[in-house]
Amino acid sequence: MSARIIDGRAAAAAVRAEVADGVAAFTAVHGRAPGLVGIQVGDDPASEIYQANKARQAEECGMHSRRITLPADTTQAQLDDIIDDLNADDDVDGMLVQLPVPDQLSEPLIAARIHPDKDVDGFGPGNMGRLMRGEPGNVPCTPAGVMRLLDDAGVALEGARAVVVGRSLIVGKPQAMLLLDRHCTVTIAHSRTRDLPGLCRTADVLVAAVGRPEMIRGDWIAPGAAVIDVGINRTDDGLRGDVAFDEAVEVAGCITPVPGGVGPMTIAYLLANTLLAARRRTADRSLDKG
Repeated sequence: MSARIIDGRAAAAAVRAEVADGVAAFTAVHGRAPGLVGIQVGDDPASEIYQANKARQAEECGMHSRRITLPADTTQAQLDDIIDDLNADDDVDGMLVQLPVPDQLSEPLIAARIHPDKDVDGFGPGNMGRLMRGEPGNVPCTPAGVMRLLDDAGVALEGARAVVVGRSLIVGKPQAMLLLDRHCTVTIAHSRTRDLPGLCRTADVLVAAVGRPEMIRGDWIAPGAAVIDVGINRTDDGLRGDVAFDEAVEVAGCITPVPGGVGPMTIAYLLANTLLAARRRTADRSLDKG
């Protein structure tokens, strides 16, 4: 029997609807909409598409969205000045610098420069530290979306064995922390893990975020497992995930497709983070602007 398909597009639409209701309520109380700013350095085509989609969806939810596009030769000092201005702007609740950035710019310096309460990507050291400590903060969007998909699918997480394949700061590491917070027993694996297929077969919940098309084969998956495929790989045959879907769907209990699974959740949770950031900021006007 084939696995149940987890519909990420429907889940993302539900999140956006919840955000739109929250934005309307926030605007009615505070007299302004939550503000989100996206910064893009250079003209990377994929970044352009993402920024345009983000801005459109933010505006559809009633937010005030602004885009800042900078030339590819922008210096670190110039970008720092722009970030500092946005940190000090009370009408800006969230900001992000679209990755990748040109080689002369430092991703760690950028992440550290954005005020943690406006870091709606959740990549900065402040929010990563909050996540590690189990404190409220902005959680990286894709892992947050994965948790929503698991909950919507009715996956029992408490006590489950979870394997996360991938150790990036954007997905793998924060995903493991979120699963651990929900009382899973979590293993972080990667391409160099010994007997990776055998380890994957132990998982009740398998999250693939390694960035290799169809690396996870059907016989790596335990019967009935929940399989979340975070990978989006462009191949000659079109978009492919990190999981060999046609094989896995015959074994798993539930599974996300590519496209239409995890991908739509990323922008949805960027908007959710922006709304939460606006609520937190207006509840505490004493934020350090540094």
